Amino acid sequence: MDFRFAPEEEDFRAEVRAFLKQELPDEGEEPFAEEGTEEHWQFSRQFIKKLAARRWLALAWPPEYGGLGAPHWQQLIYNEEMAYHRAPIGLNQMGVLWVGPSIMLYGTEEQKRRYLPAICAGDDIWCTFYTEPGAGSDLAALQTRAEEDGDDYVVNGTKIFTTLAHRSQYGWLAARTDPAAPKHKGISTFIVDMKSPGITVTPLLNLAGVHALNQVFFDNVRIPKENLVGEKNRGWYQVAVALDFERSGVALPAHARRNLEELLAYVKEAQEAGQAGGELSLVRLKLADLAVEIEVGRALAYRIVSLQSRGIIPNYEASASKLYGTEMMQRFFNAGLHILGLYGQLQRDSRWSRLRGRWERGYLASLGGTVGGGTSEIQRNIIAIRGLGLPRG
Repeated sequence: MDFRFAPEEEDFRAEVRAFLKQELPDEGEEPFAEEGTEEHWQFSRQFIKKLAARRWLALAWPPEYGGLGAPHWQQLIYNEEMAYHRAPIGLNQMGVLWVGPSIMLYGTEEQKRRYLPAICAGDDIWCTFYTEPGAGSDLAALQTRAEEDGDDYVVNGTKIFTTLAHRSQYGWLAARTDPAAPKHKGISTFIVDMKSPGITVTPLLNLAGVHALNQVFFDNVRIPKENLVGEKNRGWYQVAVALDFERSGVALPAHARRNLEELLAYVKEAQEAGQAGGELSLVRLKLADLAVEIEVGRALAYRIVSLQSRGIIPNYEASASKLYGTEMMQRFFNAGLHILGLYGQLQRDSRWSRLRGRWERGYLASLGGTVGGGTSEIQRNIIAIRGLGLPRG
């Protein structure tokens, strides 16, 4: 296998880096670093519109929907550089990564024309209504109902841990349309207008005190039948395919690589200043371990793109990448906090904090990574059953 990128791919990487150098503020400024603030939101919207003007938001999508029809490897380069440079593109990710591809696979032509170009233009922000208080890892146990009533479905229930529901124009909903059917066969997927009467969004703060998550209540919310996506009662299978798209990213190892480089620079500076202490050899070994782990995660993500480029939808391979990446990030930030000592636990607004408080925030954020998008236990089950052929149960 040749791990080198083609000359045109390296040219594209250089183009992306030049764009990011021009559009992102200097390291000492970072007005967008405080996620959840109004400043972060406004900067992100402006930045995403600049990406949309280049048709970069969904590079691999067909041109008729707003993409460039770019190869998967070009999409990977874009994702990797955006994560490495900490570009604030998270608010557009759901629409691009799994809502849009699901509509392309299962939606009507009218749905494709209506929703896909607006995602690529950065106009519409989407949230995802999957998880419920009693249906997380066992998503097929969801109880939110969608009952037919004339030309509409009437939805009642609640969803939890819904990212950006308070900022979104549309929601991607999985709801039960046949309560009598086996739980995997009575679910359908819908497009929800977030301005619909009966929707109540309640904020949830994460461990870092940031408002990104929400609990959303549906009280007799009417959804037009034209917003049903795909075949009624086949939504579970559509959701399963959509989650394969979600788990195929290279962002985690790229994000970790940038943080590791900064940690290395900090340790070298401390060593030169005579502040490294007597455990420098152990620190070096730990930093080397982290570098190896990052490259393993990167290789797993690259394998996903290799499969996609050959027309293969990754399944257990995507679960392996997601499982390894999220658990690696927890080990990574935990090790960094030990290296930084008590300084690493301080928030960015403290004058004693190190590396702008990123390790404290990164560690707290990493704890949810092994839960969101499918727990580590679920990923291991998928790998065991679909990848290794082990029996269920």
